[in-house]
This record gives sequence, structure tokens and C-alpha cells, in this order.
Amino acid sequence: MMLSAESRLQFTSDLNICRILNGMWQVSGGHGKINPQAAIQKMLAYVDAGFTTWDLADHYGPAEDFIGEFRRQLIANRGKAALANIQALTKWVPRPGKMTKKLVEENIDISRRRMDVDALDLLQFHWWEYQDKNYLDALQYMSELQTEGKIKHLALTNFDTEHLQIITQAGIKIVSNQVQFSLVDRRPEVKMVEFCQQHDIKLFTYGTLCGGLLSEKYLGQPEPRGLDLATVSLRKYKNMIDAWGGWRLFQELLSTLKQIADKHEVSIANVATRFILEQSVVGGVIVGARLGLSEHMDDNAKVFGFSLDTEDRNSINNISSQSRDLYQLIGDCGDEYRR
Repeated sequence: MMLSAESRLQFTSDLNICRILNGMWQVSGGHGKINPQAAIQKMLAYVDAGFTTWDLADHYGPAEDFIGEFRRQLIANRGKAALANIQALTKWVPRPGKMTKKLVEENIDISRRRMDVDALDLLQFHWWEYQDKNYLDALQYMSELQTEGKIKHLALTNFDTEHLQIITQAGIKIVSNQVQFSLVDRRPEVKMVEFCQQHDIKLFTYGTLCGGLLSEKYLGQPEPRGLDLATVSLRKYKNMIDAWGGWRLFQELLSTLKQIADKHEVSIANVATRFILEQSVVGGVIVGARLGLSEHMDDNAKVFGFSLDTEDRNSINNISSQSRDLYQLIGDCGDEYRR
């Protein structure tokens, strides 16, 4: 299996990434027990298939350690040059409070050691409390560490448009923001997309498959409850579906996606992913990798083999027009984490 050239994005001058990122939240617990050795072996299969870009975080359990061990094994088996074929995008999610250069540097150094890198490819910063303005100090110190060579590029996670603007106006160069974006949650279209277009900022999107709910598995099925929602992802995104319009409307969406999928000879997940990837500011979609437990590489590769036409998009938008306005219910991107 070889991915097409369309699967790649020259994200920055020195980072060429796969537009489907391997999400490592699934190794943090709550998605099934992961065997570390099997997981690292499976990481090699992902990279060989062309899925070379990893999304992780300091708080995703052993994710950063997995990257470090994977890099060491790659060097041992294929030589140091093989490292040029992988990209690892991590996050720093500190507790709010006073930020000092020492505190910021110590945490960045922890990630560098765990991942066994001299410089972090991309550091995506999350902040829990906007009322605590120390996030600006933290970003200024990260900018200094970028100048010093410990961070290649600065990015954000779950910042809303208002605060993305504040950060940009403070003179801090941000290359991306990671937000929830799916056929169920289209809040980025309200304000975020336009701002990012104006300031050359890419979006990395998660929740695009609603934890797997956007798939044939749930088409025509009764509403899942309780033990049916066996992972934290399923529980999280089922709540989002409830807020969006409920299970009956979701079934209409799945039925529409199935018709489009059959037309293009792909899967529902492919259509849901493709719709988001075709948005102008979206750099990549993060698809969870349950390493050693559940793999969808062959199916994910089909995303790059077709395009949606006007009829497809109109059919999807017709369903979306019947849903509740999540922007009014929840707020802008990331506001669900600050209530």
C-alpha cells in the first residue's frame, strides 16, 4: 500500500507531514490495554505505509516514551537517516499559574528527553483558564526556547478565535491550532477558519470520526448506551451527538454518508474524513491509533483516492442544517474545556 502524493503537506519549510496524523491519545488509558512492544512494532508498520506523522502529548500516558523508543529502534535497525521520515507533534498542558522561563524550559526538556530529540518538531500549547493571563508569558518563554533551538515550531490546542487573535497580536508566531472539527461539530466554520486563512495558520482536527461513531458499524443500529460505549472516545462523542441533534438525526447523517460512500466505493469514515480535509485551512486530520488493538490503515489510505463533488457536499449540508447550533450551545472551539 502506497499513499498518493496528495497525502503529504509541506506544513512548514522543514516539516513535510502526512495529512492523516496518527493520534496517540488512545495509548493514554481508557481505550484498552496497550502492549508497549507490540505498539512500537505497529508504529513501524504505520510509517512504512506512509502514515509518518504522530500526534501526542505530555499527558498521553507513555506516548512520548513510545516515540523515544521507536526512534532508538529505528536507528538501530535502519540507521539514523531513517529518523527524517517521521514527525512527532507533541503538546504541553500545564496547570494554570505563574510561568517562569525555568518552569517552561524544565517541562520542554522532559518532553525532549522522553522523545529522545534535540528539538521538538511542533509544540502544541493548551491552557485551561483564559482568566489567568500567564499563558502569554508561557508562550513568550516558548518563543525564546524556539530561538534557542529546543522547539522548531509553536502551535496551540483548543484555543478559541478570540484568544488566538490575542496571541497573534502579541507577536507570537503560531503555525497551527488543534481543534475538534467533524460533520457533527462544525464550529470552526463560524470564526476560526476565516481568521486562520488571514494569518496563515493551519488547523489540525480531532474528533473527525466521533471516536468511531461515524462508521458503518453504527448505521441502522439502536442508540448505544452505558456499556455499549466502551471507550472514553465513544462516551465523549456520543455526548456531542446528543447536543448536536440526537441519534435519529445522526442516523440520517450516516445514511446520507453511506450513499456517498457507495458512490465513490469508499467507507463512511473516508467520506467524513475527506469532507474535513477539503476545508481550506485544515492541514491534517487526527485519526486515533489503537496500536496493536485495532488498525485501519488500508481504509484510511482510501481518503486520498477520491474527492467530494457539489452534490455530495449539498447532501451533507442539508443534514447539518437540521442540527442544533453548537456554536450557540457550547461556544467557540475549545470552550467545552473551560466551563
